[in-house]
Amino acid sequence: MDDVTQEELSSRLAQAIRGLREARALTQQQMAKLSGLPRATWANLESGSANPTLAVLHRVASALSVPFEELLMRPSPAARHYPKASLAEREKQGAIIRSLLPHKVPNMVLERFELAPNVRMTGTPHSPGTREYLACERGTMELSASGERFVLAAGDVVVFRGDQKHGYANVGTGPAIGYSVVVLRPVPA
Repeated sequence: MDDVTQEELSSRLAQAIRGLREARALTQQQMAKLSGLPRATWANLESGSANPTLAVLHRVASALSVPFEELLMRPSPAARHYPKASLAEREKQGAIIRSLLPHKVPNMVLERFELAPNVRMTGTPHSPGTREYLACERGTMELSASGERFVLAAGDVVVFRGDQKHGYANVGTGPAIGYSVVVLRPVPA
């Protein structure tokens, strides 16, 4: 982290916590309840007058569902452009898979699949309780899950348990493009 004064760190922390809370349209009282901290502690954190322990910062980050370091980082702009080349991309069994999220988001994976004709790809079962959404944008995709087969045309969506064996295939004559949204079940603390 860059050289900053105690006042600058307190100001960053206060601004981050207040901004994240307001973005979620929550009150200090609601955040106090979510984090298990007294409401007065939230008021002090947001005023910049607090000198919190690591345990308090951990509770704050957990309640806001952000990485710990985000609470102390230099404020970032409200929007940021990520060129295609900066997003993680991999090839798996002939399919091109690109992450659509430039950084990790708790309990979520969002990816774009591009499958050439006749390409089949085996999915990886996720943790118990996971839900997966597969949306077909172009072409014809086949999803095998729960012992069933689903054929998706452009615009179709299938929701299925992502914690089981599943696979994807392009059963059309042209390229197939789909989007997978995986919502992982949060692990209890």
